[in-house]
Amino acid sequence: MSVPWWAWVALTVAIAAMLAVDLFLHRDNHVIGFREAAVWSGVWIAAGLAFGIVLWLWQGDEAAGAYYAGYLIEKALSVDNVFVFALIFTYFAVPPAYQHKVLFWGVVGALLFRLGFIFVGAELLETFFWTAYLFGAFLVWTGWRMAFAHSQEIDPGRNPVVRLVRRIVPTDARYHGDRFFTRIDGRRVATLLFVVLVAVEATDLIFAIDSVAAILAITTSTFIVWTANAFAILGLRSLYFCLAGLLRRFTHLHYGLALLLAFAGVKLILSETPVGKLPIPVTLGVIAVTLAGSIAWSLLATRDATRDGTRAATPAGDDREVRSH
Repeated sequence: MSVPWWAWVALTVAIAAMLAVDLFLHRDNHVIGFREAAVWSGVWIAAGLAFGIVLWLWQGDEAAGAYYAGYLIEKALSVDNVFVFALIFTYFAVPPAYQHKVLFWGVVGALLFRLGFIFVGAELLETFFWTAYLFGAFLVWTGWRMAFAHSQEIDPGRNPVVRLVRRIVPTDARYHGDRFFTRIDGRRVATLLFVVLVAVEATDLIFAIDSVAAILAITTSTFIVWTANAFAILGLRSLYFCLAGLLRRFTHLHYGLALLLAFAGVKLILSETPVGKLPIPVTLGVIAVTLAGSIAWSLLATRDATRDGTRAATPAGDDREVRSH
C-alpha cells in the first residue's frame, strides 16, 4: 500500500488537533463522570470507524478490512490496560481529578512508543522472513500466558522503571496539585504524580509490544498499523472512565484476548508457509466472534453477582488480583 507523505502529515495534524481539543476541555482537572466518559468514548469510536470508511473509499476494501481488524484487536487489548491502570491509580491513591491528566500524557507516550515499534517491526518482517516465526511464537506464548497465568499480582511500586526513576530523579512522595514537577527548598523535584505517569508508561510499553505484533500479523502496512493503533489508543482515557466501575463483569474476557493473540501468532507464522496469509474476512470474523463470545460469557457468569449487588462500584474498591501479560 503506497501512502503519500501528505497523508502522514494530515493524519498527524488531525491526531494533534484532537488531543489539543481534549486537553483544552479538561484543563480544569474536573472529575470525569460516566456520562461524560460515554460521550467521549462515542466520539473516539465514531472517529475510528469513520477513518475506516475514508480508507475504504481511498484504498479499497482490503485496506479497510485490515484496518478494522487491527482496530478491533487494539481496542480489545485496551480493556486489559484498564485493569492495570485501575491498579496503579489505586496503589498510588491518585485523586480522581488528576487521573485524566496522567492518562492523557500516558496516551501521548503510548502513541510515540507504538510508532517506533511499528516501523521497526514492519522493517524486520519485510527484510527477514524468519522474524515472522519469532513474532508468531511470541504472540502464541503471550496468549498462553494471558490465559493460564493471568492471576499474577502486579506491584507498581516494584516496577524496575519506576524504581530506576525514583533512584535517579529527586522525588517528593506527595502530590502537589496536578504538577509533575515542583520546587522544594529551591530544589526542583518530581512529584508523586510524575511517578504514577512513569508507572503508566512503563506498563503500556509492555502492552505495546504484543498489540503491535498482533496487528503486524494482519498487515505490514505501517500506515494501516499506525492508524489502527492511534484511533484505538485515543479513546483509552474515556474507556477507562467508562469501565472503571464495571471491571468485575469482564471475568472471562482475558480468554478471548488470549485466543486472539494466539490466532494472530498462528496467522503470522502461516504467512511464511505455502498456506499464505489468511483472508481479511476470515480474520475479521474470528475477531468478532471471539470478542462477542468472551464478553457474553463474562456477562452471563457475573449476572447473579450483579443482581445481588456484590459488584464493585469503583476500581478503588477492587481488591482482586489484576491480570498481567
